[in-house]
Amino acid sequence: MNVKGKNIIITGGSLGIGKETARDLVKKGANVLITGRSKNRLIEAKTYTGSKIIEFDISDHENMCENVKKCINILDGRVDVLINNAGVGVRKSLDELNIEDFLKVFNVNVFGLALFTKEIIPYMIKESYGTIINIGSTASLKGYKNGSIYSSSKFAVRCLTQCWQAELRPHNIRVCQVNPSEVTTAFGNSKRIEREDLDNKLTPKEISHSIISAIEMDDRGFINELNIWATNPFN
Repeated sequence: MNVKGKNIIITGGSLGIGKETARDLVKKGANVLITGRSKNRLIEAKTYTGSKIIEFDISDHENMCENVKKCINILDGRVDVLINNAGVGVRKSLDELNIEDFLKVFNVNVFGLALFTKEIIPYMIKESYGTIINIGSTASLKGYKNGSIYSSSKFAVRCLTQCWQAELRPHNIRVCQVNPSEVTTAFGNSKRIEREDLDNKLTPKEISHSIISAIEMDDRGFINELNIWATNPFN
């Protein structure tokens, strides 16, 4: 897909991976709309990326249809690419697990992602065209200590991705999951303060490059899953 002139939605686009991807896509001539919960962060992201913005919480399931309609109106009725990037994480040991933390994470990472996509899909099916990128995690490939909540949410996203691949390929809609390893973002920080880049850690730039490379593949093919690891994060 040539992204120039394409309408692209990025959820959770006010920080980190979403913000960097939005900026790179706008540079390539795409018409990008980013969503987010914080009006102030969205305004800052608009200045940085040159994208359009809309404020809402992806975990607000009751108003999902209304919020999607607002997105569609901003993009004049067409969505070529959806990048499901919004996500939250909680690290808890087995004896600390509770339903509140599970719901906090799953309402965003799984239920919000799925219900938002459900509302976007009819516009892609109408055009018999589109690409969906689900931002997963290497935590979706293998569980880890204290990862019961976050890792299981990303395992669920991986399953959704595979189900949608089976359902949507006959409509010429490509679905890809991108799995970053550790990235220097604000992820996991309660104050949403982004970490400084480190020479041996992944940054949002590498993930943006991977996402856009998957999108730009010729429409006759698609990458079903892509894992991105830091070369040597151990030093």
